[in-house]
Amino acid sequence: MITSLLLLSSLQVATIEVPFKMGPHAMIVDATINDRKLSFMFDTGFGGDFVVDNNISLGKPTGKMILRDFVGEFETETVALKSVKLGDRVIKGDHEAVMQPGDYSFSYNTHCDGIMGFSIIKADVTEINFQKSKFIFHPKSYDISKRVPDGKTTFLLKMLPIGQSSVEIEVVAPNGKKLALALDTGNAFYATTHRDVLERVGLWLPEQKVRFMSSSFVASGPVDSWTKKLNDMTIFGVKVPTSYWDIIDLPSSSADGDGTVGFQFLKNFNVTIDFERRRVWMENFTGTVANEAEGETGIIANYHEGSQRVRVYRVSPESPALAAGIKVGDSILSIDGKELIGALGYQEISEMMEGKVGTSVAISISSGGEVKRHQLERKALVND
Repeated sequence: MITSLLLLSSLQVATIEVPFKMGPHAMIVDATINDRKLSFMFDTGFGGDFVVDNNISLGKPTGKMILRDFVGEFETETVALKSVKLGDRVIKGDHEAVMQPGDYSFSYNTHCDGIMGFSIIKADVTEINFQKSKFIFHPKSYDISKRVPDGKTTFLLKMLPIGQSSVEIEVVAPNGKKLALALDTGNAFYATTHRDVLERVGLWLPEQKVRFMSSSFVASGPVDSWTKKLNDMTIFGVKVPTSYWDIIDLPSSSADGDGTVGFQFLKNFNVTIDFERRRVWMENFTGTVANEAEGETGIIANYHEGSQRVRVYRVSPESPALAAGIKVGDSILSIDGKELIGALGYQEISEMMEGKVGTSVAISISSGGEVKRHQLERKALVND
């Protein structure tokens, strides 16, 4: 009995908790790197250490790195980190920060200095507790593989033998064919894959035409994307009757991976990652596993620095916006009576226009020097 109590006490002492902030599309954690206290979006889909706004001084550049995404690749400078700390947790090892231009606060609608990647927690048995908005760093002796899942609210998963800097887990289509998707807290959507992947597993015919083509924004620019309704998928061991996925209309940039499972799915679970034992434990605490189709207007807009206005970048086919005569290049002056003054992030603009299917949104547009007002009914622009 005394031995058991001493063991329990040592485990409690070794467990460290670090809070984070939950946003609608991301989680933000405070960290101290090179004695600078900064805030980061936590992204398990980024295998590196940190990406930091290059306007922040962390010291002289010590190297360079090539980064690649769906659109292309680009070179950027790096700075070696002498110290990394999350709350009371000192992160040991050699780490570096990628110095990259970008207004991260603008992107995530809250103060943010950059991105913290998976490698910062990779060496630990780390629980991402979405229920209580905190990391729980367990001792290495904490073996989640001994837990017994019930397959209903708790799930014990094996990582696939691919991805040395990512957590790749099996997803199964209703026809039994398999996809390899990364656990990605940095993906703001529910789940993302590629058109060629859907074709490979028989969920999209090569000759099928895409309706409602839209755009998503990645590090190096915009990329064509669309929404697909998928039925009876098994996502990380969880049976999901209906879900709506974001589909990138380009081939996957990875030879092994097929995409990522994102924040809107993961936020329903407390997730414990043991990379060394190649195991992931997930506990569903919300009672929700599916997502709903967003009601959309068909407008894709972004802030234009030159004109200092929100410009329409794209109008989806067969959308309420197209039916109303809204065109690429028009400026959005207000949404539901809120004037769009100053720099706004793409995500913030999208959130203002999205809502439940069947509801409406009032949008004022400047087109060719004329102000036009529209009442648009939101529709589900989904490839079914």
